[in-house]
Amino acid sequence: MPRLRIIGLVTIALLGGCASPRGRQVPAAPTVVQETPTRGDAWRRLANQADADRIKRLGAAWDQALAEARSAGARRDIGAEGDLLRPDAGLARPSPTPGSYQCRMVRLGRTTARGRAFEKFKPFFCYVEVEDDLLTIVKQTGSQRPAGRLWEDDNASRLVFLGSLALGNEDQPKAYGEDPARDMAGVLERIGPFRWRLVIPWPRADAKLDVIELTPVANQPATS
Repeated sequence: MPRLRIIGLVTIALLGGCASPRGRQVPAAPTVVQETPTRGDAWRRLANQADADRIKRLGAAWDQALAEARSAGARRDIGAEGDLLRPDAGLARPSPTPGSYQCRMVRLGRTTARGRAFEKFKPFFCYVEVEDDLLTIVKQTGSQRPAGRLWEDDNASRLVFLGSLALGNEDQPKAYGEDPARDMAGVLERIGPFRWRLVIPWPRADAKLDVIELTPVANQPATS
């Protein structure tokens, strides 16, 4: 038998082994790829798309907000805040200690022509506590009081904040997702010994970035 014919018969036999009884080709079994769980999966499952996008664009919020504030003449004010307004100031071990904190907010950038590109607000009190194995932050005073939970993130130097806004005389803030118009999202970072910041990119206000500094109150209230 000629050599070419032998090769042809072998090829046909091999192909026949991959065919169905009706002579049709049997498709290969699909490859199953299992994704490895990450630290940030929990908050991503909870966050709505708009808030997940805000956190994703945090770097752009820093860049635009600082640029606008500097252009508006606040370069010296920004420098005076030190690490509070330095985008890459986040340190390891971001979890704050539960307790009472003195907080103050700096607002950067603007979304309208009449908005202020740099603004500082009076200090207020907020509280960090543990609830269902998660840390929470609650603003204790004022007519607008953010409150929310802190979630682990793929970036181990920060925690993701998902919360809501209590207004007026409301006793309790709504749960995140209950009223999308009040939802808030941001990140919490440790920026020094006993010093943290909560950064809210693209807040629902005339700004591009809200930065809230947290420092522990010297005389902590007694706990029962």
